[in-house]
Amino acid sequence: MFKPSVRNFISFRNPFSRRIRHLNRKFLRHFQVSENTFMVGLAVVIGVLAGLGNYAFRKTIELIHFLIVTQGEQLLHIDPDHWSTARLLTFVFPALGGLLLVPLWFYFSKDLKGGFAGFLVKVNLKGAKLPFRPLFTRGLAAAITLGAGGSAGQEGPIAVIGGTIGSQFGMLFKMGGDRLKVLVACGAAAGVAATFNAPIAGVFFAAEIVLLSSFELASFTSIVIASGMATVVSRALLGNATELGAPAYLMQSPWELLLYLVLGSIIGLLASGFIELHFRIKDGIESLRLHRLAKPIMGGLAVGMIGVGLPQVYGNGYEFISTVLAGHQPLLLLALILVKAVATSITINSGMPGGMFAPCLYLGAVTGGAFGLICAQLFPALHLAPGAYALVGMGAFLSAATHSPMTAIFLLFEITDSYEVIIPIMIACVIGTSIARHFKTENLETAELVREGIDLEAGKERNIMKALRVDAVMAKNVEAISESMTLGEFAHFIASTHHTNFPLVNSEGELTGIISVQDFMGVVFEPELMDLVVVKELATLDVITAHADEDLDTAMRKIGYRNIEQLPVVDRETHSHLIGIISRHDMVSAYNRALMARTLGEEDE
Repeated sequence: MFKPSVRNFISFRNPFSRRIRHLNRKFLRHFQVSENTFMVGLAVVIGVLAGLGNYAFRKTIELIHFLIVTQGEQLLHIDPDHWSTARLLTFVFPALGGLLLVPLWFYFSKDLKGGFAGFLVKVNLKGAKLPFRPLFTRGLAAAITLGAGGSAGQEGPIAVIGGTIGSQFGMLFKMGGDRLKVLVACGAAAGVAATFNAPIAGVFFAAEIVLLSSFELASFTSIVIASGMATVVSRALLGNATELGAPAYLMQSPWELLLYLVLGSIIGLLASGFIELHFRIKDGIESLRLHRLAKPIMGGLAVGMIGVGLPQVYGNGYEFISTVLAGHQPLLLLALILVKAVATSITINSGMPGGMFAPCLYLGAVTGGAFGLICAQLFPALHLAPGAYALVGMGAFLSAATHSPMTAIFLLFEITDSYEVIIPIMIACVIGTSIARHFKTENLETAELVREGIDLEAGKERNIMKALRVDAVMAKNVEAISESMTLGEFAHFIASTHHTNFPLVNSEGELTGIISVQDFMGVVFEPELMDLVVVKELATLDVITAHADEDLDTAMRKIGYRNIEQLPVVDRETHSHLIGIISRHDMVSAYNRALMARTLGEEDE
């Protein structure tokens, strides 16, 4: 049974929280509510609130789009359906969005930094404690980006909004770390489910992407309930329709499965290329000598200039994707593969918050659509439907770029409500993801973290070790001994020290070996050898060393290889000049101090 303890209900920081705690404790004790039942109840509430949050987020995007784009077109006498010289002025709309983001970056830069990758770090490595304010500040920033025409998606922001709702409830009731992560996953699943009217896809999004495929059955139950409740709320407010209007899927011939295999291979290559392009553009923008507040405006201008010629790149692209799925677009799709990728990378990396989910769907749809059109021309006897290839390509690109095949498969299944799509999408997703992983071991989100030295799958412990350097922990006053020291001299030496391992150096101070007291014990009872044998003859000459600029995770793994206690630290230039020594004990102590400091820091946030 769920029995609250004094430890679980430490006094809250304000009277309202203390009142909630008191009522919660009375309720649980009176009705003998089990922990799982309580989690299910919270999942219901989180699902409902995440569904409402999705509705509010959508309406905010629509309002900003109306104020900037619709009113702007009327003011400038622009007809979006017909070309005119006035249409050249549409580039100002995304730039205006970037300008509106400047005050948010100025006052709330901490809330806007990190993106979805930062969200994953907080969930998996920092106790899943998400502050409340970014729910509004980051949500508003993402709505401005999308409403003004920035090339991004709304799924990442709504997942963060839902996750923040879950985290706030968990912190309100003083949930532990694992339970708090589950509540965050409930909110993220609910947000994605409400966006696509796809509850199963929401569940797998939370399991594969947010929780990194590490969850228990009890956790799975709560996530399913939250996802389902958010979908119910979304359908009640917005109707039983998805953001993507996909026609019924049809496969004309079993031979098409070979074409889907080829499509999956192409998408795997393109997805890995998109990841590479994204970070090249990121590095390029970061290297620009511009004030950080000017970069969102610059990014909006760049996207606006692209959109003047190809307005299909504006926004999340759902409306255009629907036309591609219907098979109504020409080979212009080939150009949009590159242009949309560039526009999205500029948008996100210039400081205009948004998600990568929708751009991946867009790129997959235009790739699959172009592939289907080409195949229809090459094999007219098969009567191929290009829209079907756009549909499968959409899921395959999402899977390959995010390394989440189950999410993509079930998203496509729920959008089409067709069993026939399962085999083609499974083939394309598996092939595409495998090829993308071959060229890029990390996906769009985790690649950014790996560049910063963070490995989500390694867990908190290894990431703390990776953040510490050898030179900050090593002992610089090394008790090194000469390689020509006799065993007798060594016996007198060790009697006056508490160390058990000693590096050997030659006359030039270069490391030549290492000897331990255990190496010496085998000959200590042979007095006739004490003045005849030098320590180098008993020492280990094949020495494993560390460098000062290495992290402790690397050094600890080196120690584990040989089960040794100490590593000599040498310089990078000669790889033999001894500059220090680091022990297992030193590394464990440094880790414990860093862990305590980080834990206290998380509690203060």
